[in-house]
Amino acid sequence: MYIARFKRAFILSFLIMLVYFIKLNAQSNQPNILWIITDDHRADALECYNQATTGKSESNLGYVSSPNIDRLAAEGVLFTHAYCNSPMCTPSRSSMQSGRYPFRSGHYKFKSHQKADHVKPTVSQSLREYGYGTAVFGKTGWGIKGDKGDLSFYDYTISFGRDINHAGLGDIFTSGGKYEFPDGIFEVIYSDETVIYPNGEKVSYRKQQRDGEIPLKDQQLKAKVEEDFDILRAYTRPNQGLILGGVNPHPMGKTLDSHVVTEFKNYLKNQDKAFKTLAGKNAEGAKSGQPLMVNIGFTWPHTPVLPPKEFRDQFKKKKYNIPEFSTDELSNFPPQLVTLYNECKADQLTDKEKLQAIQDYYAFCAYGDALIGESVKAFKEYCSTNNQEYLIIFTVGDHGWHLGEQGIMAKFGPWKQSVQDAAIVVSSDKAKIPTGKVVDDIIEFVDFTPTMLAAAGINIQQDKYAYLDGYDLQEVISNPTKNNREYAVGEVNVVCGHRAYIRGKDFAFSMRTRDRWDVATSENVNKDIMWALTCERPKADMALYDLRNDPLEMNNLANDKDYIKLADWFRNKLGNIVLGDRRVECDWTKPNSYAISNFAGGADNKKLDIPKEIIPQL
Repeated sequence: MYIARFKRAFILSFLIMLVYFIKLNAQSNQPNILWIITDDHRADALECYNQATTGKSESNLGYVSSPNIDRLAAEGVLFTHAYCNSPMCTPSRSSMQSGRYPFRSGHYKFKSHQKADHVKPTVSQSLREYGYGTAVFGKTGWGIKGDKGDLSFYDYTISFGRDINHAGLGDIFTSGGKYEFPDGIFEVIYSDETVIYPNGEKVSYRKQQRDGEIPLKDQQLKAKVEEDFDILRAYTRPNQGLILGGVNPHPMGKTLDSHVVTEFKNYLKNQDKAFKTLAGKNAEGAKSGQPLMVNIGFTWPHTPVLPPKEFRDQFKKKKYNIPEFSTDELSNFPPQLVTLYNECKADQLTDKEKLQAIQDYYAFCAYGDALIGESVKAFKEYCSTNNQEYLIIFTVGDHGWHLGEQGIMAKFGPWKQSVQDAAIVVSSDKAKIPTGKVVDDIIEFVDFTPTMLAAAGINIQQDKYAYLDGYDLQEVISNPTKNNREYAVGEVNVVCGHRAYIRGKDFAFSMRTRDRWDVATSENVNKDIMWALTCERPKADMALYDLRNDPLEMNNLANDKDYIKLADWFRNKLGNIVLGDRRVECDWTKPNSYAISNFAGGADNKKLDIPKEIIPQL
């Protein structure tokens, strides 16, 4: 008996030591990771992207500038067909952090938590298990509630709101408000705005109010700010009051995102010692003795679109093509997309105002390019000082942004400008990530988590990582045939209700997936889950674009006699994937109330095996 106990103890000790040495060996080869995410960032704001896709540096609208990002792309791999898995900040960022599609996590909207059984760890939580120190700077916005808020996910957190804006270091920002969600629709009851002038003076006022008149004093303060900084605002609800253009109250180096970079640089510069943040808080610098994973979440070029004067002046005399949009195009929208249009439309803006929105947007992107250059330089210097390898991932936008395409200035849609972006991956080990390579294969934002885990030496083929929906991008680069996917998918539930999309190289299709707008409750999770597949055809609100001759997606062909069979094929394909291949709906107001639908398990096979006879000939 004692011998048996001894053997068991010996075997247990041996296994513990084996796991320890495996992890120790992995850590010795683990690169530092810098993950940059921008916000509402169009891929065509990058000259390198435009050169790779059209052969010219300008976008289809006009002049752009991105010298630092171009240099970064030249050092590694540029992916030109990178698709977000939700065209809205929170579910998109959640999908990136978890490596899971929204329809597999049940996170389609604003809030979720980690108490439900089906929830898996974020990439930072997994990396911490393998010895990484983790830090995040700027925007988080993934909408996952942990036991300690944001601090549940990263060891060190600098929030753009709590640690910068509300510490008196911001520029113009929403500083308070009340919001409701009747029938699941976002509605502003009131919203306040604060401006911090260069001399430190703070001015706050009521920006928006649903009921009654805004006090005269607030109207006057708001009008003065708009005159001081040439503010252009959206006029439609719920986006009413969002700043689409203007000049930043502060010069470069003193704006919100500049402060994010400064906090990041101070964290690296003060490695292994104590220091104070810009807001005067006590902090500890990066620990040089362990691998480091840092996520920088820039807020640019998200509203408020406020490039500093140095950059705005470079763009305000540039001429741009204002996207065309006609009532004929609108008449082909299904009702669900008409609702989206009405909430985000730009038709009451004058051509001069539309031009300002475009100029200021691209100017803001150019300013952000300089901040990325500054951040990458500081990160490389840190790695060099500590003789450590590195991996850099730049996610170009948590999704895109329309500058008049489809008649809107917003995101949320299933169209290219909302969902298609780019990504850049760079490594100090050129044998793993080559230089100057362009990859046109389809990738998805759920790929970033498995890429980082694999780079950290984690075997993502283990059963414990079977939940990952994405690919390791290093494998996509080295073995494109094996890791090729023929479509990207995603889903969102804001502005106009649940809508999913599937996009390949030749066709883009989207449809309504649920017959309700409200958030899931314990009584209706996955209830009538096959509705979108069995309802009368018009109720599915289908949209189909033939990208072979309509790359701008101006002609919805879902009801065209030559395309009806193809649209119905996509309805079945997409519906089976997002509704029947392990779909999760969760009542996030409760700790563990969810349902999983798997009536079409395996439908997500990454292949667009469309019958040739239903594909119209051009």
